[in-house]
Amino acid sequence: MRILVLGGTEFVGRAVVEEALGLGWDVTVFNRGTHAPPAGVTALLGDRTAPGGLAALERGEWDVVLDTWSWAASAVRDAASLLAGRAGHYVYVSSRSVHAEPVPFGADENAPVVPASADDDDPSDYARNKAGGELGAVAAFGERALLARAGLIVGPYENIGRLPWWLNRIARGGPVLAPGPADQGLQYIDARDLALWCLRAAERGIGGAFNVVSPPGFVTMREMLETCVEVTGAAAELRWVDPETILAAGVQPWTELPFWLVNPDYDFLHGGDVSKAVAAGLSCRPVAETVGDTWAWLRSIGGEAPHRPDRPRKGLAPEVEARLLGL
Repeated sequence: MRILVLGGTEFVGRAVVEEALGLGWDVTVFNRGTHAPPAGVTALLGDRTAPGGLAALERGEWDVVLDTWSWAASAVRDAASLLAGRAGHYVYVSSRSVHAEPVPFGADENAPVVPASADDDDPSDYARNKAGGELGAVAAFGERALLARAGLIVGPYENIGRLPWWLNRIARGGPVLAPGPADQGLQYIDARDLALWCLRAAERGIGGAFNVVSPPGFVTMREMLETCVEVTGAAAELRWVDPETILAAGVQPWTELPFWLVNPDYDFLHGGDVSKAVAAGLSCRPVAETVGDTWAWLRSIGGEAPHRPDRPRKGLAPEVEARLLGL
């Protein structure tokens, strides 16, 4: 299989490249060249936001194109329309954020989607960006477009700062604020499992929209944080604090305490119906493997994860944590 990855040097795109190479695929990456491409790929340079920036893609044929674009939807429209006659399948890594709130627990791919346009040039609204990107992919490729609606994505190379923050905080040891309820289920996807599912689904010619995250309650918050304690070997003590106390202190779910959400956001992000993707072959590796591999990667780069400049920093300030724990 010949695959063109638009991006391919960071987090999800890098996972796709590594999984494709592992399958023996012929891999081409297209990006601005700000990060070195992985070994073993053909590298094409261009800036899809600039006039004439897609020139390097005006020639060539591929079995699969995979696109992770998160900004103005028009960039997906332009790339997909240029490649539609020379590529077999277009995989767009989208997001469950395309759904219009409120999204009830158990919602599937048919839940209402936010209003969007494939021609949108405004990069500021993430949900509209992704929904518009979906429209651009489908307009060009029709049933040959696969829309992989991910949710919380974790694993090695994470440049958002969620799992790396928890690992580094727990590695420092001492009392750690753990947001309750401890046995509340989490729903996430390891970037490598997302990548492999997308590749295998494209290989089989599957199209349409799929929620591509673990089943609801795949692990609990307790299991996730206890696994962080185990893999880091830290002398950390998880101290569980009830949601009401945390919220009363002004702490922001999701950003200050990654993974953690409360209703209705919890129902939305941790309650998606993934039966369609599971039926199409989705499987998720054990949490210990995801957390352990992420910790090994963090240590290999000195402990400080890269960070996307368009995303806010994650984590709870030490003084706020100490106050909540009465330290």
